[in-house]
Amino acid sequence: MVTIADVAKHAGVSSSTVSYVLNGSHQISETTRGRVLRSVAELGFHPNAGARTLAGRRSRIIALVMPLRTDMYVPVMMEIAISVTTEARRHGYDVLLVTDEEGPEGVRRVAASGLADGVILMDVQLGDPRIPALRARGTQTVLIGLPDDPHQLSCVDHDFTAAGALCADHLADLGHRDVGFIGYGSGVYERHAGYAERTLAGFRERAEQRRMRFLHRPCEGTYESTAWTLTRILADRPGTTGFVVQNEAAIGPLLGLLKAAGRSVPEDASVVALCPEQLAEQHTPALTTVSGPGQELGRVAVGQMIRRLTAARRGEPPTDERVLLKPTLTIRRSSASQPSPPKEPS
Repeated sequence: MVTIADVAKHAGVSSSTVSYVLNGSHQISETTRGRVLRSVAELGFHPNAGARTLAGRRSRIIALVMPLRTDMYVPVMMEIAISVTTEARRHGYDVLLVTDEEGPEGVRRVAASGLADGVILMDVQLGDPRIPALRARGTQTVLIGLPDDPHQLSCVDHDFTAAGALCADHLADLGHRDVGFIGYGSGVYERHAGYAERTLAGFRERAEQRRMRFLHRPCEGTYESTAWTLTRILADRPGTTGFVVQNEAAIGPLLGLLKAAGRSVPEDASVVALCPEQLAEQHTPALTTVSGPGQELGRVAVGQMIRRLTAARRGEPPTDERVLLKPTLTIRRSSASQPSPPKEPS
C-alpha cells in the first residue's frame, strides 16, 4: 500500500509538504504542488478522501483524461486541452492531465484518490468502458464526446452527424454522384470512436437521401496507405469525382496522388475535408472544409463541470447537459461542379 512517505520520496519533498498539498492548509508553490500531484497519480496513492470531506475541503482540481494515440491528430487534442486548462484557471481550478493508457482502471484510480473534484473525459467511445467506473463512484463527470448512453453525465461535442450530412449535401449540390469517403485508420472504427462513427452515419444517411453513391475506406494516413486507399476506390468506382476526407494525415498525400494521376483539384476531382481551418489554408488548393470550434469544446466542458460541482456542494442533483456545436461549411478552392462528361462524336 502506497503511503505519504512513499509519495514524499518520489516527489523529493517532505511528508508534511505532501500533507499540505493534499489538505490545502498551507501555501505551496505551484511547482512543488504539481510535482506532488504527479507523484500521487503515478504511484496510485489514495488519500483519506473521507477525512478531507469532513474538513470541508475541496481540491480545486479537475482531472482531464486525454488519450495519446498514434491515430489521432495531436494539434486538435492539444487545442482542446489548452482551452480546458485556461477556462479552469478562470474559475480558480487547476487541471491534472491524465493520459488514458489504463482505460477504466486509470479513471477509477484517479476518482478513488480524491485528488480531483471532477473528471473530464476526451476521445469518448459510443460504449465507453470508462463511464461505468465513474458512475459507480458518483464522480462528477463531463464528456468531450457523446456516448450511446449519456445519463448522469454532461456532454459537449461537435455535431458530427450534421457535419457528415453537410459534406454530402455540398458534393450533391455540385452534381457529384460517386464519392469516396476516406476515414481514419481501422483502429478508430474498431474502438467505435464517436466522432468517426457519427460522421460516417450522418454522411451515409444524407448520401442515400440525395441518391449519391459512395465508398467508405479506412486509411492509416501514411503516403503508402493513402495511395492504396485511392487505388481501391478508383478501381471499384472509376467514375468517382468527389472525395470526403476525415483524416488529417491523409489530406496531403491524397492531393499529391490525385495530381500525379492526372486528376486536377477541383477541375477533375473535388475534395472536402473535416479538419481545422488553419490546416485547410496550408494546402494547395486551399481546402473546402466542414469544421467546428475546438476551443469552444473546452470552454463549454469546464462550464458544465463548474455547474455540476456547484450543484453537488449545495446538495442538489446536477443537471445533465448535452450540447452539440453546429458545424460550419467553408467553401474554398478544392471543390467545384462535377465535370461534364465528354460529348459523343456526331
